[in-house]
Amino acid sequence: MNAVDFSLHNDPIEIAQTLASEFVKTAAARDKQGGNPKTERDQLRASGLLSLSIPQQYGGIGADWTTIFNTIRIIAQADSSLAHVYGFHHLLIATVQLFSQPKQYAKWFEQTAQQQLFWGNALNPLDQRVQIEQLSEDEYLFHGDKSFCSGSMDSDFLLCSGYLNDQLRIGVIPSQREGIHFLGDWNNMGQRQTDSGTTHFEQVRIFKDELLLNPGPLSTPYASLRPLIAQLIFVHLFWGVAEGAFETARQAVQSQKAWFKSSAETAIQDPYIQKHFAEFYVQLESVRLLTEKAVKLLQHAWQQGEQLTAPQRGEVSVAIATAKIAATQSSLFITQNIFQVMGARATTAQLNLDRFWRNVRTQTLHDPIDYKYQEVGEWVLTGKVPEPSFYS
Repeated sequence: MNAVDFSLHNDPIEIAQTLASEFVKTAAARDKQGGNPKTERDQLRASGLLSLSIPQQYGGIGADWTTIFNTIRIIAQADSSLAHVYGFHHLLIATVQLFSQPKQYAKWFEQTAQQQLFWGNALNPLDQRVQIEQLSEDEYLFHGDKSFCSGSMDSDFLLCSGYLNDQLRIGVIPSQREGIHFLGDWNNMGQRQTDSGTTHFEQVRIFKDELLLNPGPLSTPYASLRPLIAQLIFVHLFWGVAEGAFETARQAVQSQKAWFKSSAETAIQDPYIQKHFAEFYVQLESVRLLTEKAVKLLQHAWQQGEQLTAPQRGEVSVAIATAKIAATQSSLFITQNIFQVMGARATTAQLNLDRFWRNVRTQTLHDPIDYKYQEVGEWVLTGKVPEPSFYS
C-alpha cells in the first residue's frame, strides 16, 4: 500500500473514505491470504483515527458516536476485517471509560492519543479458562487460554479478563507483557484478518491498578452501555458490508448486456434487475433509518453519564436490538443475492466476491439473532426491556 498523507484531511469521515479507497484495492487478495494485516493496521495508526473516541482532555478528538460509527461503516464497505478490529479498538476504549474512573484511565488514554496505540481484545466473558491467582493485595497472576481475541495480534494495549473465585475481573495491560502468547490459530471462513484466535496467558502478572474495579463491569445502567456499543458496532459492520456489496453489484451491471430473453438491451434496463436493486435499496434504507434512531438514543444515554436510569437504558437496548435484526437480515440477503444480478461471471475466484457473504455470515454469529427477536418480542408484548448482559 502506498503511503497516504493524512495531513491533507481534517474530517474523520474523509479520512475513513481515504483509508477505504486504499483498503479495497487489496481486500480480495488479503481475504484469501488471511493472517495479520500489519500494513493496513499501521495505516489506521497513521490516520489519527485511533484517537477518535478519546476525550479531548486526554489529547483525543472526542468525536460523537455518530462519527465514530460512520467511520466503522465506511471502512467495512471496503474491508470488514479491518472495520472489525478498528471498531473493537473504540469499544475497548469505551469499556475502560465505563468500567473505571478518570484517575485510572487518564494515563492510558493520553498514551494512546500521543502514540496512536492500537487496543486489542482478550475479554470474552463466556470463556472462563483464564483463572486468576491472587499473590498479594496488589498483585495477581492470569493463567489460561482465551478465545475469540479479535485484534489482539499487533496490538499495543490488551483488555483481558479472567475469573477469581468465580468473579469476573477485567484488566488493561501492555500487549507485550511477559507470558502473553498470541497463537495465531484463527482460520475461519470469514473475517479472516481479524486475528480472532486464541491468546494464552502463561502466569502473567497483573497489578491491582490495572484492574477495572470502580464501578466495574455492568455495575450501573451507564456502565451497562458497553454491550450496546458493541452491538451497534456490529450493526454498522453489517450495514457497511451490505453497502459495499450493493455498490460492487451496481457498478458491475452498468456495462452488462441484458439476458437474451429480455426485452431490454442492457442489464440496467431489465425490469427484473431493476426489481432486485429496488429490494436491495429498500433494505439498506430500512437499516439506515433504524440505525440512525438507535445511535441518536445511545448518544443521548452516553451524555447522561451516571444519571442514566435503567428504563432509559432499556429504551436504547430495544432500539439497538431492532436495528441489529434488520442489519443482520439485510446484509445476509444482499450479500447472497448480488450474484443474481451480476451472473455467473461474478463467481470467479479472482474477484472473491463471496467474501461479502462469508464475512457477515461469520460475524452475525457473534451472538444468536434469535435472542434479539426474543428481546424485542418480549418488549412488544409485555413492555419488559432486555436485562443487561455482555450481549444485550
